[in-house]
Amino acid sequence: MACMKLGSKSEAFHRDGQSWHCTSGLQSDVTIEIGEMSFHLHKFPLLSRSGLLEKLIGESQSVDGSVCALQLGQLPGGAKAFELLAKFCYGIKIELTSMNVVSLRCAADYLQMNEEYGEGNLIVQTEAFLNEVFSNWTDTIKALETCEEVLPHAEELHIVSRCIHSLAMKACADPKLFNWPVSRCNEAGRPSGASLWNGICTSIKPQPLSDDWWFEDVSFLSLPLYKRLIQAVEVGGMTPENIAGALVFYAKKYIPQMNRQSSFKNLNSGSTISIPSEADQRALLEEIVEILPNQKGVIHTRFLLRLLRTAMVLQSSPSCRENLERRIGLQLDLAALEDLLIPNMGYSVETLYDIDCFQRILDNFMSIDQPSAAASPCIVEESQLMEGTHSLTSMTMVANLVDAYLSDVSADVNLKFPKFQSLAAAVPDYARPISDGIYRAIDIYLKAHPWLTDSEREQICRLMNCQKLSLEASTHAAQNERLPLRVIVQVLFFEQLRLRTSISGWFFVSDNLENSQNPNFSKNDGIEDMRERVSDLEKECQSMRKDFQKLVKTKRSWNIFWRRKSHNVNAKSSQPIDTKTRQPCANGLQHENGER
Repeated sequence: MACMKLGSKSEAFHRDGQSWHCTSGLQSDVTIEIGEMSFHLHKFPLLSRSGLLEKLIGESQSVDGSVCALQLGQLPGGAKAFELLAKFCYGIKIELTSMNVVSLRCAADYLQMNEEYGEGNLIVQTEAFLNEVFSNWTDTIKALETCEEVLPHAEELHIVSRCIHSLAMKACADPKLFNWPVSRCNEAGRPSGASLWNGICTSIKPQPLSDDWWFEDVSFLSLPLYKRLIQAVEVGGMTPENIAGALVFYAKKYIPQMNRQSSFKNLNSGSTISIPSEADQRALLEEIVEILPNQKGVIHTRFLLRLLRTAMVLQSSPSCRENLERRIGLQLDLAALEDLLIPNMGYSVETLYDIDCFQRILDNFMSIDQPSAAASPCIVEESQLMEGTHSLTSMTMVANLVDAYLSDVSADVNLKFPKFQSLAAAVPDYARPISDGIYRAIDIYLKAHPWLTDSEREQICRLMNCQKLSLEASTHAAQNERLPLRVIVQVLFFEQLRLRTSISGWFFVSDNLENSQNPNFSKNDGIEDMRERVSDLEKECQSMRKDFQKLVKTKRSWNIFWRRKSHNVNAKSSQPIDTKTRQPCANGLQHENGER
């Protein structure tokens, strides 16, 4: 820590309770009161150094020569600063440090301790020492922290802005080029990079500094000062990734709701750090969200989702949550499914997860201008390079994410059909190279919602493209009794079409093999291999046809059974009843006397 020693005289003050007395042997003729503390001093040493004290003492001079009493309750730094000021006026030894220079500089300005009242007065001395402080990283941080105690005066004298500028300049530069001390002392009071061996402090070769070397040091600043520092390093050209890293570090440190296990660990370890109230955490979170970099990918999507969950728990403002949902939506393709399963926080909710929130995030992703030629993937991919829209890769990743999300939430019986349909339909068809994911979600939803009408089941099945189902999914769908019959027929039709195309292609290849002039290739082996594959495909196709015929017969037999049963019931209900035996008449007639 940098320091500057002033004065040469030995200590001549002693404290008695709430009073300070000078032991020079002369009776005091002026009393200065600051809060509960009083200083019994002499006029001449004070008025010879301070313009304000000269004026106040002159105005309060009494005719009878009694002790002059002054009130200095507005003095920056209070009684602690005035104690050092008084010793400076008496020429007693004092020491300027980064912890007291700011309050002394502000107090000296308040008391007008300039060069008109003695060469080398306190304003000049403190200014010279401040310049020395600004050359050192650690001392500048300590000086900036003490500005909180005298903030209005420190702002007026531009001490705060000079501290922030000094820190920003050092944070943006390469510390290895300037050999700046950038680490605080550890808990034992030893400088970072030192170890204790056999009671002796020994230095260790410092490790190379990474880009985050300054995160922890500046995290001790209050939020207003921290925000100004972040703005300064941004102007200084620091990368958005580094700025984002600093903000993440600060948020994790002061918002325990984001990491409850960490906060409990601190409590159990006997830490004296007080946990901020929920109101303070909410205010801090909203401020941090406002200054987060806007560039995509500089902040991990998982952290943004943690911020969103915490904002919901702390009941942050709607604008804060909308801001986070927009940021997450812009980089939804970088998210993980488990982070998107946000539990519902309200009391009158129906579904287990906050599906409306995911819908808004997805809408933000889809709101980026999409190419008009959705049916032409090649055009889509080229246009995204020119216009900055989503690439096919991003859209496909989001489509897979939506399908996986729907698979997880579909088992919720309270998930309404319109919400499921809206989420599934938000992704364009070209973004799904295969439809297995959406088919799985539809199947789970149909199983969990057996009360859906035939019309709704038809609508939900239109969300998938039967042509894009894999062989495994097609086989499952062909035997899925939860699907409408029309969908099963479509699945079988497209599977047959696919098999015919494959067979035709292989016959074409086999013909080419027969005409091949390559002497190193065995034609007979190639043709035989193709015939075996074609035979296997024909067998599989016949098996699928049999399954389909069984399914159709089963459905027809059930329809015939229900029609006959319905006809018998109707016939019995319309047949005349014998009034005596209460049985239906055999010939359908009934006489009044009961005889045929």
